[in-house]
Amino acid sequence: MKTRNNLVTALMTAALCVMAPMAVPLGPVPVTLATLGVYLAAGLLGPARGSAAVGLYLVLGGVGVPVFAGFTGGFQQFTGPTGGFLWGYLLSALFIGLLCRIGNRYLLPVWLLCGALVLYAVGCGFFAWQTHTPLWTAVATCCVPCLPGEIIKIAVATGLILSLRGRVNRVLTHGMKEQRL
Repeated sequence: MKTRNNLVTALMTAALCVMAPMAVPLGPVPVTLATLGVYLAAGLLGPARGSAAVGLYLVLGGVGVPVFAGFTGGFQQFTGPTGGFLWGYLLSALFIGLLCRIGNRYLLPVWLLCGALVLYAVGCGFFAWQTHTPLWTAVATCCVPCLPGEIIKIAVATGLILSLRGRVNRVLTHGMKEQRL
């Protein structure tokens, strides 16, 4: 059972490592598929394993593996102006995982939106602090350009989580040989 949990967590980390580096530069904060990976990790694996998958992704990037936006890596990414978004990934995954555990599955898009708000609050707050700009300027610079993409990612994540959650749960509880993917 523990091996299966670790394997699924590692696979989600690998998926996040593949999705996150692809970036579209829109201002100081690029639009990436990292948030989609965070949503999927939290929604499919729950608060503990989802946060573990995101945390492992952050550790890999922190030690220099080029898995962050634009194929960058290294600890300096955590301390730069956009580092708050990296820290926010972990908090967002934990928050979404907890909401998904206690909430109604039909409210999943709301839970993902709440997680996005946590992510952007941490990211914009850190950006404002690092660049010595007012918070509203940071929100206008970092969040507003990303909103259309974030809505699309929430919609995609909702569909994927609702269609895959049962299969992932069966793999985690009954094993691979009983599962027909």
